[in-house]
Amino acid sequence: MKTIIITGTSRGIGAELVKQFAAEGHRVIAISRKSNPEFAALTNVVYKSVDLSNEEQLHQFANELKTEFKTIDVLIHNAGAIVNKPFAEITAQEFEYVYKVNVFGVAALNRAVLPFMTNGAHVVTISSMGGIQGSLKFPGLAAYSSSKGAVITLSELLAEEYKEQGVAFNVLALGAVQTEMLQEAFPGYQAPINPQGMATYIKDFALNGNTFFNGKVLEVSSSTP
Repeated sequence: MKTIIITGTSRGIGAELVKQFAAEGHRVIAISRKSNPEFAALTNVVYKSVDLSNEEQLHQFANELKTEFKTIDVLIHNAGAIVNKPFAEITAQEFEYVYKVNVFGVAALNRAVLPFMTNGAHVVTISSMGGIQGSLKFPGLAAYSSSKGAVITLSELLAEEYKEQGVAFNVLALGAVQTEMLQEAFPGYQAPINPQGMATYIKDFALNGNTFFNGKVLEVSSSTP
C-alpha cells in the first residue's frame, strides 16, 4: 500500500479522494485548513491543518514529514482558491491570494515533499480547462484560470528536472465537476460529473498514470465550462 498526500480535503473531490484511497488500504495524509469529520472513523488517515498560503505552516509540515514519514509515494495537489470578479475589480490582495494557494503553495509543498519521494513516485496537479492555452475562457476568472495555466508549466518543468530520479509529474486539467467551487464560479450551473466519479478517475490515474505519462497535461472534460 502507498503513502499519499492530498491537499484540499475538507470538501468536494479532495474529501472523496481521501475516502477512496483509505478504503483501498492506502495511508493518506489529508491536508486542508479545515478537517472533515468523516475522516475521524478512518484509521489510516492522518489529518494535517495547513494553509498553503502560509509559509510558516508549510515549513512546520515539512518538519513533521521528517519525523513521522519515511517515504511519500503520491502527492496530489487538489487544493484551489478562486475569485470570480471582473478584472478591473479584482484587488491586488485577491489576485495574490489565488496565486499563493494555486501556484506558490504547490511549489512550496513540492519542495517539502520531494526529498521523501523516490523512483516510481508520482506528483499529480489538478488544474483546470481554463488554464489550457486556446481553451474557452470565462469572464471573471482572470486570477484563477491564469494561475491554473502557471501550474501546468511548472509541472512540465519539474518533470524534466526530476526524471533522472524517477519522480513523475503530470497534470489533470478538469472541466466542470459538481462541486461547491463550481457553484461559486457558475451559480446554478449543473455539471455532468459528480465529485465521486471524478475522484475515482484521479485516484486511478495517481496510482497508475506515471507508468504511461510524465510531464503531460491530460484534459479531463466532457462539457464547457
